[in-house]
Amino acid sequence: MPFRITAKAADNETALSMINEMEMKARERLGDHVYGIDDEDLETVVVRMLIERGLKLALAESCTGGLVANRITNVPGSSETLLAGVVAYSNKAKTDLLGVPSALIMEHGAVSAEVAEAMASGAASRTDADIAVGITGIAGPSGGSEEKPVGLVYIALKNAGRGKLNTQHVRRWPTPDKRALSATALIMIRTYLLGQNPA
Repeated sequence: MPFRITAKAADNETALSMINEMEMKARERLGDHVYGIDDEDLETVVVRMLIERGLKLALAESCTGGLVANRITNVPGSSETLLAGVVAYSNKAKTDLLGVPSALIMEHGAVSAEVAEAMASGAASRTDADIAVGITGIAGPSGGSEEKPVGLVYIALKNAGRGKLNTQHVRRWPTPDKRALSATALIMIRTYLLGQNPA
């Protein structure tokens, strides 16, 4: 969530000093939650980190409808890191385009951690990406159930090199906010990359 630091002072130098001091305090309290300053947005930070580490990214999106890919491709130089973005909205597309087993969808449902992970794995294996993200959820306004309500979303991140999967589920009420969900996916990538050393 962006916030603005302002200061009033007799001169510019004093005001900047006050702002810098407040920024240092904010960084001490918020730590890694601070991703940029001025006009630097989340997608720009993520693209820069991926490029610095020499990593390639693939995306498999359902309920976000390609918004994560859209945000990333708005960043100049993103072609150096993004290999592909697949919008697999139907179950058939998840199977045909990403190799998600239909039996897995039948057993766990299209909106499940298992399917999000399979989407990420499929995107990674079909593009040779180093990192892949799979997103699936119930966008609403209909289609939910007591067990899986509208707003239930799963996001999986796959590290192809290490064979690791990180998955989280997010509840947004009453319906998923695509912008917020795309930010959650970008934050997930950034958080993962913070643990990686630049190449």
